[in-house]
Amino acid sequence: MAISVFDIFKIGIGPSSSHTVGPMRAARMFAKALLNEANQMTIARVVVDLYGSLGATGKGHATDTAVMLGLAGHDPETVDVSRVDAILLQMRSTQRLELLGRESISFDEESDIRFLPFKTLPFHPNGMHCIAYTDDGDVIMERSYFSVGGGFVVQGDVGERAGPVPPVLPDMAELPRPFRSGEDLLQLCAKYACSIADVMRVNEAHWRSEQETVAGLERIWKTMQACVDRGSRTSGVLPGPFKVRRRAPELLKTLEARGGKAGVDPLTVMDYVNLYALAVNEENAAGGRVVTAPTNGAAGIVPAVLHYYWNFIEGASQQGVEDFLLTAAAIGILYKENASISGAEVGCQGEVGVACSMAAAALCAVLGGNPEQVENAAEIGMEHHLGLTCDPVGGLVQIPCIERNALAAVKAINAARMALHGDGQHTVSLDQVIKTMRETGADMLSKYKETSQGGLAVNIVEC
Repeated sequence: MAISVFDIFKIGIGPSSSHTVGPMRAARMFAKALLNEANQMTIARVVVDLYGSLGATGKGHATDTAVMLGLAGHDPETVDVSRVDAILLQMRSTQRLELLGRESISFDEESDIRFLPFKTLPFHPNGMHCIAYTDDGDVIMERSYFSVGGGFVVQGDVGERAGPVPPVLPDMAELPRPFRSGEDLLQLCAKYACSIADVMRVNEAHWRSEQETVAGLERIWKTMQACVDRGSRTSGVLPGPFKVRRRAPELLKTLEARGGKAGVDPLTVMDYVNLYALAVNEENAAGGRVVTAPTNGAAGIVPAVLHYYWNFIEGASQQGVEDFLLTAAAIGILYKENASISGAEVGCQGEVGVACSMAAAALCAVLGGNPEQVENAAEIGMEHHLGLTCDPVGGLVQIPCIERNALAAVKAINAARMALHGDGQHTVSLDQVIKTMRETGADMLSKYKETSQGGLAVNIVEC
């Protein structure tokens, strides 16, 4: 399939792209299809079954509330996050739900959203099945959906039959400069004497004008900046039983008291990178507005490194921001096409590892790296995340996810610098490391793939 920069970077809400954004979009898709096909039949009830990882960690990832919001017609990009609690309270108190805001049906959250952690649908562990009924219990319509990571949703065959319905998207071959591998990217850059960002620009023109692409990239960047600002200045504790304290505001106060970005500590820059990543992921954990980059669980890494570029690199420019995002997206597309960006499918190497790889490549590019050095930076960023498990404590995107983003952001900067000090020649290619990541994910036990059934998730006692 052909993937755009705006498929890799989506504006949504926390805490999870695969468990919140994806299910919300799927539920909205179902509601739209249902109202189109119900004809004169009276819709009395909608039941949503959540399978596998959605069933196992859906409560902690707010999958149930995302489904309710989606059925009511809310979109993760535009829903007013300040009103979400009030919207849900209204549904729960009345036990009524307005399908797409147009048709009222009875809705009992306890019985109409069912968590099935020990059953999976074929094709992907993040499966959900939606069924609409009449008053007499007759089925009006049923559909299955898979939330395959990063907010991507694929419609599946009905029920538990195998295989997804092919997505309605143009094939990669239709793009002006198609690529399916890192080697393809390098060959295109050599053929046209251009950068990876330039390859992306030409391909984005397949969908929209250059002005529209630039405006979209600016919107992504502004959303990232707003998220960092909110996260840096919002105190308190995060939702959930662990009462995790938000650390970004206190870190900002400490840094400002020590002279801010001009502080004498030579590691002040690293402290700011930590701040940016913590701010984003604390906002994400609180259900705030974030950019999937390429997922919500890894949403802090690309913005943190981009803020590092913007605030600490002399000569940083809006053009550089655009090149950064386009380069990062090109690398993200390679992982999406050839492996996975879903923690439920390949573990956290597919989320934090991919985000680190994307950010490393992007930073290398805007610091003057040639395409070979950029590819090297991307490879370094992933090679040292291979095998990273996804074991969220309590099913919440808090421990170890928030700190993990900060560490990966610093690692991405280091990967870019290492690549810049080389000539682009290296032993392990990006394509080889992507293949290895996919195979490692396939070998990984399911308890380490966003089920909260292994790792830290079972070694932290909830008090």
